[in-house]
Amino acid sequence: MIGIQGGGKGLLLGVDLGTTGTKAALYDASAQLISEGRADVPLYHPQPGSVDQEMGEFYQSAVVAIRQCMDSCGVDPSQVAGLAFDSQMAGIGAIDEDFQPATRFDSWLDSRCQPYIEEMNRQCADRVTALTGCPPTCNHGPKMLWWAHERPADYARIAKFVTPSCYVAGRAVGLRADEAFIDYTFLHFTAVNDAMAGTWSEELCGTLGIDPCRLPRIVAPWTVVGELRPEAARDFGLKAGTPVAAGCGDTAAGALGAGVVTPGTLLDTAGTASVLACCTDRFVADTDHRALIVMRSVVPGIWNPLAYVGGGGLALKWYGQEFSNNAEHAPGSDGSYDDLFASALEAPPGCDGLLFSPHLGGRICPAAPEMRGAWTGFSWGHTRKHFFRAIVESIGYEYAWYLRILRGLVPELSLIGARVIGGGAKSEAWNQIKADILSVPYQQLMRKECATWGSALVAGKATGLITDLAEAATALAPLGGKVLSPNPDLRVTYSSALERYLHWQQQLRAGFETYA
Repeated sequence: MIGIQGGGKGLLLGVDLGTTGTKAALYDASAQLISEGRADVPLYHPQPGSVDQEMGEFYQSAVVAIRQCMDSCGVDPSQVAGLAFDSQMAGIGAIDEDFQPATRFDSWLDSRCQPYIEEMNRQCADRVTALTGCPPTCNHGPKMLWWAHERPADYARIAKFVTPSCYVAGRAVGLRADEAFIDYTFLHFTAVNDAMAGTWSEELCGTLGIDPCRLPRIVAPWTVVGELRPEAARDFGLKAGTPVAAGCGDTAAGALGAGVVTPGTLLDTAGTASVLACCTDRFVADTDHRALIVMRSVVPGIWNPLAYVGGGGLALKWYGQEFSNNAEHAPGSDGSYDDLFASALEAPPGCDGLLFSPHLGGRICPAAPEMRGAWTGFSWGHTRKHFFRAIVESIGYEYAWYLRILRGLVPELSLIGARVIGGGAKSEAWNQIKADILSVPYQQLMRKECATWGSALVAGKATGLITDLAEAATALAPLGGKVLSPNPDLRVTYSSALERYLHWQQQLRAGFETYA
């Protein structure tokens, strides 16, 4: 296979440290799934607007998921060439000098840092956006400032701010605090980096007052950060001395695993967050709208402009749980919402004027943490089916706005089509609705979870099993799912609905900001 080296010790382990769960999967070098495991990770809501997690529970979830993966397949652990972790991206944790958690993990769903986002917007929003590729939003920079100013005693204990992937990998290999790392796919979320240079920005650190000594070293995703120490090897059911790569962000891992390495290809991650990413071959920051975030791909020279609805998938779960007083509207035994999606198709495209704002926990970009969900335009004739379809369509309208901005930044970009992954990918009805709204073909990939395969590819690169990531990702992309073509007859309907949606988003933002 192109970019793949042979060898007897050829199994690769990818571990995805997600927001609400950790997944582990073992693959051979030709991308065949051998086994997998999963463990839940709790979210805590100590007060309104506050969402955090325990750093130690990330590690314990990895123990459970990897152990399940290894125990279920009976593979000799010595056959595992290496492993890599990816993790949720916009939240940030911290360690002390002993590489122990110094704080609870400040989730990307947490909005306590809103005053610092506002201050960044007043002080240096254009410069932050231009240098980092990401506008001020609920991510590392404002969160680090919140800890520094609102919790000074906790901040004093912080040796390094770290991502979940760094914490779990570092604990597994026994890193010191001064060896903490962050790979370059996370950098756009830090607010203090120089995207083009791939370094920390002295200018932005100085402007924002962020101590560069508390920032970890920057590495490539395939950097080997250490080998499994005996205790971690026993925890995981692996062999001591197994190489561990730095890994990457979960969206970056999903894009790589889905083979999104060709300009013009879209990736829709239909998970807890609803993320739409594109592939381009140049860095262009969205300084005008501050809606798009430009992520560095795992593959050098490739960029992934993206935007997302925080908790987009959670909005569907919320509706299913809170409005499921009969069997038709209840989630299935597997947690799916097939009946709800089927009923949504019975409501007409555009929902007879009903619109939904999906920002139940605040808008991510452009940053508007005070925004909340809303339905507008409903009347006596609207039914449950309309209301659920309006939630589904709202994600498509958000995506359509992202693509409008992207086409303005990169006018020569020709969109090839969208590949969809995540739990929502299995809904053909939702995929078709998004294809119709965006006017691009949609394809569900054969592999439901691409992030673990993306991390396995990174582990393969780290151990020399894979020589060319782009070629390997392209050759081994899990294609083969049904391609859904957009319905041209709905273009006018959805174009009109999009304009109404964007109008109401402006009105709602103004209202929420006024009465926050």
